[in-house]
Amino acid sequence: MSDTSDTFKKAPKRKPSKGKSVSVSPEMRQAYADLIREREEKEQAYGRHLRKDEPRR
Repeated sequence: MSDTSDTFKKAPKRKPSKGKSVSVSPEMRQAYADLIREREEKEQAYGRHLRKDEPRR
């Protein structure tokens, strides 16, 4: 039990990994923007038809 100084040493810090960047064509970028817009419209339409919480009487 005399060598406990090596047992719980702090691990060396790692360098943060660099993020990947992907280049896409303008058509793909526009298609992705359209997809996001359609999804938001669907969520809004869905939320519009949900029953509102009524206050208790």
